[in-house]
Amino acid sequence: MTLQLQFKIKENEYYLRHLRKHSYWYKILNRNPSEFKKFEEEVKQTYHLSKIDRLEKTISTIEMFEKILGTLK
Repeated sequence: MTLQLQFKIKENEYYLRHLRKHSYWYKILNRNPSEFKKFEEEVKQTYHLSKIDRLEKTISTIEMFEKILGTLK
């Protein structure tokens, strides 16, 4: 695994957590560092970090506030 890749993983808590839970990625990334994109996509799917997931979370939060304000009226 390249030094730059190691720094990327250590800077992001989600990458580190996923790598610890799914240790087979150590072997994959050591043998072929170009597989990092696949690793990154898997992390985003696992922890719901994609742009669509963030948008859905924001919308649900706004809906919750609307319900709370509707209840207070």
